Amino acid sequence: MIRRPVAWIVAVVLFAEAFGVALLNWIMANVVDGQNMSLAGLDPDAMVMSSKVGAVVFGLYFALCGLVALLVALRDRQPAGLGRILLISVAVVHGLLAAVAWALIGRPQFVFMVVMLALIVLLLVTYDAQPQPTPSADPQDTDGPEGPGDPEAAEEPKDAQEAAGSPLTPPPAPTTP
Repeated sequence: MIRRPVAWIVAVVLFAEAFGVALLNWIMANVVDGQNMSLAGLDPDAMVMSSKVGAVVFGLYFALCGLVALLVALRDRQPAGLGRILLISVAVVHGLLAAVAWALIGRPQFVFMVVMLALIVLLLVTYDAQPQPTPSADPQDTDGPEGPGDPEAAEEPKDAQEAAGSPLTPPPAPTTP
């Protein structure tokens, strides 16, 4: 119920961050190139190239994370696999950026990063469970592939039959004669 609006907000902000981070790195590269600056004896051309590569890489990273959040919003399902890993990593990045923002930039930027961190974590941990069907009191149909009155099924205890449907116990392995 709450996951979909949070996913939309996270997706929009991550796309905006992707554009902003890429633009900021690209502008910094142009400033370094125009001023012919050097930091601790590094080659200015290497600094320009690395900043432009960083602009592309981080812009694509945030855009990919925004795409995962957008897919969560559209499908209304939790991310799985690589998408979940990307959202966890972008949450860690926002936590680190929040610490840097507190130390170097100021409180408003820190609050923004912490709010984004909270929204991403909320997106990761919210799960709207589907209503489970209530178990009926009627006995289960014991007709298997072998037909009714299977002697092996009659020998199996009732607890084992109940455990076979449990999500924690795997079903019995098929045997060959």
